[in-house]
Amino acid sequence: MAEKKNDLKAKLKAIVSRGLKATIKGLAYYILFFVLWMLLAPASELISGVQQTIEIFFTVQIAFTILEELASRTIFQHVFNAAKALFAACFLILSLRSGLFNATFQNVNLVIDLRLFFTVATLLSLLGFAKSMIQTINYLSEKAEYARN
Repeated sequence: MAEKKNDLKAKLKAIVSRGLKATIKGLAYYILFFVLWMLLAPASELISGVQQTIEIFFTVQIAFTILEELASRTIFQHVFNAAKALFAACFLILSLRSGLFNATFQNVNLVIDLRLFFTVATLLSLLGFAKSMIQTINYLSEKAEYARN
């Protein structure tokens, strides 16, 4: 009976610590978003729709980070990590369209070519996906090895 109470107490403590960690990480990402947005606010007036795009991206990334932290030490942690990396890659591809942004300021028409930047960012996201797949394979092999012993 005492072992069950201690086991339940340990599980509850682990769940609370994961929840606290997830909350702290979520708040840190939100603060990062807020600071970044304050720096990019003047540019958002020049490029239409950039505010909504950045908000959606950060909201989904924060949600995946919280879910990943809540599911830590399980297979779902790796699933959420892979989903987060794939979302970043797909979101960049879909939001980039042609990679050229037009900005008109008074009588000056400015064309910004961000294709190289978006390509590098997309490849880094795909590299993160590959990393999460390797971590998943490692996790599953450790589980199988532990179950065998």
